[in-house]
Amino acid sequence: MIRRFSERASVFANNWILKSSASRFHGESLDSSVSPVLIPGVHVFHCQDAVGIVAKLSDCIAAKGGNILGYDVFVPENKNVFYSRSEFIFDPVKWPRNQVDKDFQNIAKTFGAMNSVVRVPSIDPKYKIALLLSKQDHCLVEMLHKWQDGKLPVDITCVISNHERASNTHIMRFLERHGIPYHYVSTTKENKREDEILELVKETDFLVLARYMQILSGNFLKGYGKDVINIHHGLLPSFKGGNPAKQAFDAGVKLIGATSHFVTEELDSGPIIEQMVESVSHRDNLRSFVQKSEDLEKKCLTKAIKSYCELRVLPYGTNKTVVF
Repeated sequence: MIRRFSERASVFANNWILKSSASRFHGESLDSSVSPVLIPGVHVFHCQDAVGIVAKLSDCIAAKGGNILGYDVFVPENKNVFYSRSEFIFDPVKWPRNQVDKDFQNIAKTFGAMNSVVRVPSIDPKYKIALLLSKQDHCLVEMLHKWQDGKLPVDITCVISNHERASNTHIMRFLERHGIPYHYVSTTKENKREDEILELVKETDFLVLARYMQILSGNFLKGYGKDVINIHHGLLPSFKGGNPAKQAFDAGVKLIGATSHFVTEELDSGPIIEQMVESVSHRDNLRSFVQKSEDLEKKCLTKAIKSYCELRVLPYGTNKTVVF
């Protein structure tokens, strides 16, 4: 049976009651200006399904004077697993940050949880990421501008590319102005220089392939040991090989797409995080076709990263995701 639950909760009477729908919270960043005293947090939970999980998690927040703003639950049909994501506000004086972790970990032990993670955006450090790209830079430009506007909750530690860029370009001037290192790592078929890249990204929390046209080896993925997020130029599976936009254009497709997914050893087959589509027609020329495709790619990748940072993405089965 599939259960979905998305409601607001408020501390009242016996510590808490459930109130009206909070669907408007979906896709929105947690705002630290909710209250001059209370600050927002988010918690995700994944365990075997059992009676009383929601009650325990809700009581944990309510007992510390917290207020649940949004709560999502997913229990897939015929599978004995439980997923949840809650957004809440709390007083860090009454409920210190380290105690928040301890309290939720106690519940995780009770239910033998596979995953229990808390983030408090106004206290916790932002995720550190590195961006890898090749010649195309539309995804990089989009991410840099979103980051500059404060709409992408990450710290960009560096940009790595197998293509050299002139110092007087818009991108290089932007990176220099903001103190973001740019590493040109020339690669060949025989030498991908993965050891050098691993050294550059060893302090990051996850990697983003912003149109990096090199295949990362299994040894690299194992050596890195953390998540790598990629953007693909179409709805997987799709046109493969060189110049995929022209292939699709020549085939007269009526729908184009983009897919953001986790990178695995099997090429373009990792768990999907986000997909977007847009209609095209016979009126599109190759230029407008490519522009629409690139716009989808940068929007899809940015949304996937934002969802990941907001703890909306959880592993589901062997090759799927739950995205709250």
